Amino acid sequence: MEKKKFYFDVKWLFIIAIVGFLLIFQVFPLVYLVIRAFVSDGGFSFDAVSRIYGSEMNWSCVLNTLITASLSMVFGVLIAFPLAFLVGRTNLYGRKLFRTLFLMTYMVPPYVGAMAWLRLLNPKVGTLNVLLENLFGLADAPFDIYSIGGLVWVLTTFYYPYAFITLSRAMENMDPSLEEASRISGASPLKTLFKVTLPLMMPSIVASALLVFVAAASCYGIPSIIGAPAKIYTITTRIVDYVYVGSADGLTDATVLAVFLMALALIILFVSNFVVGKRDYITISGKSVRPNTIDLGKWRIPLTILVGLFAVIVIVIPFASVIATSFTVNMGKSVFAEGNFTLKYWQTIFSRSSIIKSAGNSLVSSVWAASLGMIVCIIMAYLLKRTNVRGRSIPDFLITVGSGTPSVVIALALIMTMSGRFGINIYNTMWIMVIAYMIKYMLMGMRTVVSALSRVSPSLEEAAQVSGAGWLRRLKDVVFPLIVPSVVAGWFLIFMPCFYELTMSNMLYSDQTKSLGVELFLYQTYHSQQTASALASAILILVAVLNIVLNKLTKGRFSL
Repeated sequence: MEKKKFYFDVKWLFIIAIVGFLLIFQVFPLVYLVIRAFVSDGGFSFDAVSRIYGSEMNWSCVLNTLITASLSMVFGVLIAFPLAFLVGRTNLYGRKLFRTLFLMTYMVPPYVGAMAWLRLLNPKVGTLNVLLENLFGLADAPFDIYSIGGLVWVLTTFYYPYAFITLSRAMENMDPSLEEASRISGASPLKTLFKVTLPLMMPSIVASALLVFVAAASCYGIPSIIGAPAKIYTITTRIVDYVYVGSADGLTDATVLAVFLMALALIILFVSNFVVGKRDYITISGKSVRPNTIDLGKWRIPLTILVGLFAVIVIVIPFASVIATSFTVNMGKSVFAEGNFTLKYWQTIFSRSSIIKSAGNSLVSSVWAASLGMIVCIIMAYLLKRTNVRGRSIPDFLITVGSGTPSVVIALALIMTMSGRFGINIYNTMWIMVIAYMIKYMLMGMRTVVSALSRVSPSLEEAAQVSGAGWLRRLKDVVFPLIVPSVVAGWFLIFMPCFYELTMSNMLYSDQTKSLGVELFLYQTYHSQQTASALASAILILVAVLNIVLNKLTKGRFSL
């Protein structure tokens, strides 16, 4: 019997390189983080765990996190499902405009949302509270942003788009035949919605709900701006507090809390991807048929008004309040009051050297993260969709795990392992931030490129292969030109969250690598809220402009 000859596939070199990078900078730090939580004085011990979870304040943090994340999840899905249905499946007026508006809060930093609602619902000088007090003659403010309810409200308004995006895509790809059968049988559109559409959408609803829960539980910016002043602490704010203590015990205590948050996120990721994701309700067919548009009839105008009112309250008014504050001398008065309008805060953000330097740091680190990340994504997406080489799914799995790991956990793990103890010292450098950004956000680029490759016929590559082109040549000359719009979209989808990222940057920055997100947070918390508002407004404008550019470059196929 002839022995099989060993053949080394060159594609393995790319897989080994990418897996090696992920093992060193992602897997090892996270594993070490877990080990560190249970090791004390050189041996296995539960001392740190007992100390942390024996503290009433830490239990309060855990409880606050679970309560706020759970309520944000419930309310987020309750908001996202009807909006996704109305925008994606009905003849609602202005559907394209509403879709763009509902994604606005996904495009901007969450802490900007916290700043916006702080202006509106501050119990003493909040614009909306003052307006309602004067309008109805109230003795006290009707709303208090510094509360569990306020925290849940802001988390919900900034994380429901995660569910909206997931549900919208599922609805657009749904097989319409079952709904058509229901209508033919005499069922009303409303009965069809509850008896057919809703059950078919259940896997996507559960997946989107879990996504909102993880995002809300992992958030740092909103709890730090709204929760901390009210002494409502969450796991993320507590971890950062422990890190800033700077002692060995402080890092150990932060580690124990981080392990809990990581375990929670990974369990939910497993349930979402490998349990719910495996449940096939056959909502997507092989036919190129789109679900029918449902005629709202006499409800078309009332529902459009209702959806428009929601958009104004949740999106337009908060963002307008941030922009207005950036032009205000005295925040206790209207921007239109005599002598209360100024441009000095805008002049500050474009002239102060520290802000300009931070913007430059954010730009450089984000460009590196997006560019290196997309190189990894293109190679891995091609290996995943176009080859049968063994091990090709390992990097994809690791990238998914990295994306699902809370930002505060990634940052803490890198601090503990990349400070020279294990031969690599990139702490206080730009590269530790670039690596953290890549681990957290590469999945966005990966999914975009994988989706694009799925639409490119393999026959084009087969023709190039017959002509003698190797796989790298085929990737460069045939595949890449066809997926350029998706590559551009993926690059921007990595770049934008890196550019304004706060949580990891706040833990990893040095005086020389301070980012724009950190600068904005420091101004909002310690210096000038008007300057912070001007900086936040500039970020909003930048996001809007980049969204238009991306839309034009990809001929309307992609936007942020």
